[in-house]
Amino acid sequence: MKHNNNPLSPHLQIYRWQISSLLSITHRIVVVINILAITFICFWTLSLLLGENSYISTKIFLESFPGKFLAIGLCWTFSFHILNEIRHLAWDLGYGFDLKISKITGIVVLVGSFVFTVLFYFIGKNIF
Repeated sequence: MKHNNNPLSPHLQIYRWQISSLLSITHRIVVVINILAITFICFWTLSLLLGENSYISTKIFLESFPGKFLAIGLCWTFSFHILNEIRHLAWDLGYGFDLKISKITGIVVLVGSFVFTVLFYFIGKNIF
């Protein structure tokens, strides 16, 4: 067998992170978080069947600082997921494969998810 002197795939010491790889990893993590959140929301809704006490204890947690932080974080994960899925839908239609367009849409997804999170927070506070 002939030995090939071509380098192996890039390893961590020489690999430069790109926005597409960052968004891909973040997207996978966000999907797991969203699945757990949806499961929690379903069980929280089902707790209404157990009576008012079980529902109120969860409501008290969501009104505390960690609960509000969790709600805002979940708002970001859902916003990020939706915007990234729209980006993937454009890719499925054959648009946005150019490296420059891919970087721009990646930045739009990141910035847009934070903008939507702030917007939804202000809507929830009845500021708008």
